[in-house]
Amino acid sequence: MDRNAEHSEQLISLYGGSTPVLSRWTYRAGEPFTITAAFQTDRDRWVEWVFARDLLVEGLTCPAGEGDVRMRPDFSGGRTMLVLEISSPEGHARLEMEHDAVESFLDATAEIVPLGTESDHFDIDALIEEITNV
Repeated sequence: MDRNAEHSEQLISLYGGSTPVLSRWTYRAGEPFTITAAFQTDRDRWVEWVFARDLLVEGLTCPAGEGDVRMRPDFSGGRTMLVLEISSPEGHARLEMEHDAVESFLDATAEIVPLGTESDHFDIDALIEEITNV
């Protein structure tokens, strides 16, 4: 089974001001533990971040993550947002996304691979083959 879920959203990146940033979120049944979030930095350039789906699950309800990717809900200003902070040696970004839209994306991933059943969908033999055929 190789079904995917994709979600695109306009994000707000805060660097002392705000700038719209297009993102593309992808979930693949063949990689059931991870989500890929790609952010458009230029017209033809996307930067991808891969993180655990469990991080997104936790980040929708409480602060989650240590290190390069952190998430937390923000219920201020009359809107419910998900704040995503990503860091790399090149810099740091704080992005705000509509909480409901991200939650809908997570629900779509759970229709493909129900939460807690990721191990049942993970092809360990394919991973071993990929690692050993380098």
